[in-house]
Amino acid sequence: MADQVNSLEDLKDAVSAEAVAVEFDAPREPVRDELGRSYATGKRKDAVARVWIKPGSGKVTVNGKEMDKYFARPVLQMILRQPFTVAGVEGEFDVYATVKGGGLSGQAGAVKHGVSKALQLYDPSLRAALKAAGFLTRDSRVVERKKYGKAKARRSFQFSKR
Repeated sequence: MADQVNSLEDLKDAVSAEAVAVEFDAPREPVRDELGRSYATGKRKDAVARVWIKPGSGKVTVNGKEMDKYFARPVLQMILRQPFTVAGVEGEFDVYATVKGGGLSGQAGAVKHGVSKALQLYDPSLRAALKAAGFLTRDSRVVERKKYGKAKARRSFQFSKR
């Protein structure tokens, strides 16, 4: 060991020299394919969505159907629009998504997660707003598994006195 630390002053000098040597991260670069699209995978419960976004008129296609045909409930459509509203880019991107697994609510959440991730890849300046709203974090809540000796995950069988 050539550069041993013998005193507290030597330690301070070594730490400050090391701190100067660490470089700051470069600003994020947009990630787009040769067709000008950004891709991301979104997940929620058991649903997995593969999402591509590109500049356009705001058309959303899920599994080959229009958004209002696939997600008939207005609440689910609102969930899909949230990332665009928060980022302030409503009607500027076309979305093509394929989603598998889970129910409609989980699928809507998966597409929302995928759209949010794809938006921040397409335009890194949108990352702060999406992260602050919590859209880039995967919602890890899933259904609890059934235990043996139980009727459901936690519910016991009905007690019979006789």
